[in-house]
Amino acid sequence: MPRTLTILSLFAFGLPVSSKAVEIYDHFPSAIHAQERYVIYSHGFIVEGTDPKPVSPKYGLYDFPAVKQALFDGGGFNFIAIQRPKSVAFETHVKQLESGVRQLLDAGVKPSRITMIGFSRGGQITAFASSHLASKGINTAILAICTDGDFAANPPLILGGNLLSIYETSDSLGSCATLAKRSHLTSFKEISISTGKGHGAFFQPMPQWIGPLKDWIGQTNQ
Repeated sequence: MPRTLTILSLFAFGLPVSSKAVEIYDHFPSAIHAQERYVIYSHGFIVEGTDPKPVSPKYGLYDFPAVKQALFDGGGFNFIAIQRPKSVAFETHVKQLESGVRQLLDAGVKPSRITMIGFSRGGQITAFASSHLASKGINTAILAICTDGDFAANPPLILGGNLLSIYETSDSLGSCATLAKRSHLTSFKEISISTGKGHGAFFQPMPQWIGPLKDWIGQTNQ
């Protein structure tokens, strides 16, 4: 069930109060409010299935509920985080994400008030969907998907709008600078973090990446 941020919490964070509180959704909502803000988070591969807290032998617990809550708290936006089923084609996930964003746009939500975030496989899905929506000016944040500055695709991906890349220096995946340079962006920001946890740095809501990501959302999702 979606969890509702109370009106009291909105006051506590200094956010404007509307007639409806923002929510966490585990699906794209059927009732879309054109004047509100929306953020969509796509998780890593290990979470695909039914277990929201899977454990990697190498990186430990992926705490999907805690990541969702940390990203949502105090943000003042509706937060959509769908747990993807197993054994579904990559292209299907891309189409579903793109379709959901188009539903928001068709309902009147401004592109600047929509942000897609994706980590690892979820970041790959997000990057493809973002490339299909490049002309719309959607905000995109990709976490740990690039090698040698780029994400390999044929044809090469070209993104639009505001782009944020975050990567962990102890991970094999790093900067997305080449992807950004090739794209037609409104702005590009890249942040490296150094937790020593490799790819697993994004398995938990660590302040090293949660804080900068939420700051960027606040600056660009308006």
